[in-house]
This record gives sequence, structure tokens and C-alpha cells, in this order.
Amino acid sequence: MKKLIPPYLRVLVIFFAVFAAMEYFIDSGDQPAFIKFPMVSLFLFVFLFLLIAIEITMKAVDTITHQLLTEEQKAKLAKNVESKEKSWFSGLMEKMTQSVPLEKESEFLLEHDYDGIKELDNNLPPWWVYLFYACIIFSVVYLVRFEIMGADNQEMELKKEMAQAQIDIAEYKKNAPDLMDEKTVTLLTGAADLAAGKEIYTTNCVACHRADGGGQIGPNLTDDHWILGGGIKNVFHTVTNGGRDGKGMIAWSKSGMKPKEIQLVSSYVLSLQGTNPKDPKATEGEVWVDPAAPKTTAASAAVTDSTAVKK
Repeated sequence: MKKLIPPYLRVLVIFFAVFAAMEYFIDSGDQPAFIKFPMVSLFLFVFLFLLIAIEITMKAVDTITHQLLTEEQKAKLAKNVESKEKSWFSGLMEKMTQSVPLEKESEFLLEHDYDGIKELDNNLPPWWVYLFYACIIFSVVYLVRFEIMGADNQEMELKKEMAQAQIDIAEYKKNAPDLMDEKTVTLLTGAADLAAGKEIYTTNCVACHRADGGGQIGPNLTDDHWILGGGIKNVFHTVTNGGRDGKGMIAWSKSGMKPKEIQLVSSYVLSLQGTNPKDPKATEGEVWVDPAAPKTTAASAAVTDSTAVKK
């Protein structure tokens, strides 16, 4: 076996086999296990060093020992090694085939013959018998598992995996920032998100809307009037696909802005609502009311007014 695999290759095979086992059995998340667990990697490198040292030592001992032998001893050693390798292979073949030597075939000949053709009474080869027994065991396990215990067959497994894949894809699309659209986008209100949105706004939007959102070439972003609708979903759609044909804002998605960046800048734009910029541009569009907001009826408004008067 050692002759078939060179020492250096044997060391590498063992080393990478251990690394592969570590990657397979250790859950390291999105990082390779040997990076996330440096102490384990250090141990493996020490292990590799020891293997190399052992291989070098064994090679040196074999070389020195071989040099000390006489020519007669070297020939005898080579003959013994060849004999062991040959006997190992021959023994394996005899166990697996139980073939009869040619000089003993006459002992196994049957009495009858067919036009001079005689038949040997050999046993079936063990490899064939073992394979036959293995097929019987497999068929019993298969029968019990699928026909008696009702396990899923290949078609049912495929259907279940496809259904689960659809669920996983839908869940991924909900949380994947680069697959966001106006149907799944949500308003961001955190300070860090608004700061990131302000940075994008300052880089791309100030030229048309001013730093304070008061409007210049583009409309005023601080009032409650919207040309294409307010709210996070409408603003996200407008930034993504652009404004009015021929005179509106460009489609920033075609300029390389990612959905997550559009969500950030849209949330920042909405945070400008109600601020009082200096010399704002005149209102454009119509007052936009969020359809999801709770509606106040006339009766409840009257009750509120009367309560206020009493106070």
C-alpha cells in the first residue's frame, strides 16, 4: 500500500481528509471552519508537521537500514516482499472465487458428458453468493420501509422538497435586501438607517431637491403634497422607476442604485416631512393621505370638538 501512495501524497491525503471532516461536521456558518476556529486549525497544522516528521524519519531509517544490508540480504528481502504481496492478492482471489486449480479439476468432473464436453461441479463464487444475500436483505428492507411503513417514495420526496423550496424562496425574498420591491419595502426609522439614507440623498438628490428638501428643479419634499403619491411604497417606486416621462426624475435603479439603498434614501426623504426649509418651492401635486391610516369619522370628530370646548 505504501508503494502505491508516495509519502508526500499520503500526508496530504490525510491532512485534507481531516480538514474536510472538520468542515463537514462543524457548523461554522458563513465562514470556513478553519478560519472561525483558529485553535483547531493550529492543531491540524501541528498534526501535519508531525506526520511529515514521521514520514521523513521512517524514510531515513529505511534508507539507512537498506544500505547496511548485503546484496544477498537485499535480494532476499525483495523476494520476501514480492512473495507477501503476491500471496496477499492470491489469497484474496482464492477467498472471493474459490477457484479450483487446473491440476485438481479432474476431482470435480461430473460423470456425464455431452459430446466429449464435461462439466465441473464447482460451487458458486463467494462474491456472487454475498451479493445475492445482500440483494435479498436490501429487498426486505425496501419492502418493509416503503410498502409496510409507508415511507415517501422518490416522487413524493421530490414534491415535498419542491414545496419546501418554494417556501424557502419566498422567505428569502422577504428578507433579501437586493430582492426588495414596492410591495415588500418597509419604512426605516432608525438613526443609523436615516444617516445612511441622508448620505445617499446628499450624493444623488441635493442638486434637484436641495439639502433641506425644499425643492429646486425637483419638487418640495417637506410638504404633504405628492405628484406620484407619498408613503414608503410610492416613494420607493418613484425612486426606482423614475418620475414623469420626459421631465421627471431618472430611474435610479438603472443607474446602479440597489433596492436597499433606495429603501434608505426613501425613508430619509419621508423623514423630511413637516420640516420648515428656507424659501421652499411651491407645492405640487395633491395632498396624499395614507390609506392604511385609521379614518376619523365626522361623528367622532364632533365629539372630539365638543369635548375640547367643554375643557
